[in-house]
Amino acid sequence: MNNGIENKVILITGGNTGIGAEVARLLASRGAKVAIAARRQSKTEEVIEEITRAGGDVRGYSLDVTDKHQVESVVSAVIRDFGRLDVLINNAGLMPIRPMSEVNTDEWDAMIDVNLKGTLYGIAAVLPRFLAQESGHIINLSSVAGIKVFAPGGTVYSGTKFAVRAISEGLRQEVGDKVRVTSIEPGAVESDLKYSTSGTASENVLEFYKQAIPAGSVARAIAFAIEQPADVDINEIVLRPTRQEF
Repeated sequence: MNNGIENKVILITGGNTGIGAEVARLLASRGAKVAIAARRQSKTEEVIEEITRAGGDVRGYSLDVTDKHQVESVVSAVIRDFGRLDVLINNAGLMPIRPMSEVNTDEWDAMIDVNLKGTLYGIAAVLPRFLAQESGHIINLSSVAGIKVFAPGGTVYSGTKFAVRAISEGLRQEVGDKVRVTSIEPGAVESDLKYSTSGTASENVLEFYKQAIPAGSVARAIAFAIEQPADVDINEIVLRPTRQEF
């Protein structure tokens, strides 16, 4: 089904590490025109160089998803550079795991800003354009923690991911006749996300992630959603390591 991916312009937030980088590599290898938007420019350049060497069409953009003006500017720049935008993948995320009793409101704010508001800012930037062109695809990274609360320690993280999943479904109901919407809900996946935890739960998180599946597994799921015909919308994909219980 490569025809469903080839020549599509796809913007990936947090696209320079982990899941985002694997998605960029895979989609570029299938003929997509890939825009990587992330904060660490050195990492972005590494992924761009790798994709370019393999013959892919890719550009990089500096982006902090917590700044809605930056998100709007990057979307405008991608459309200017590539001529259009077909898919937004809201991938940027944080996962600092810590019991709520430790009351680390800085971490709560960061998760709300990146995981939730960052997703909303991405939607806000592309939705009017997708509606105007009567096509487009918004893919939001939720989590299995957005299906079942991950506690103790992941309560606020789960809250943000439940919200992303709910927003994805509500958006689909509102604009699904013109814009496709997909929520991706992975379990433990090998990425830098596990290093978001720096507090008392860090050892438990690293132990839990020993069962993690490769980020490429999620990339293939996202490619599957994108490559479907225009009249097919894959609304939700849940994937986890075979031995992950929750």
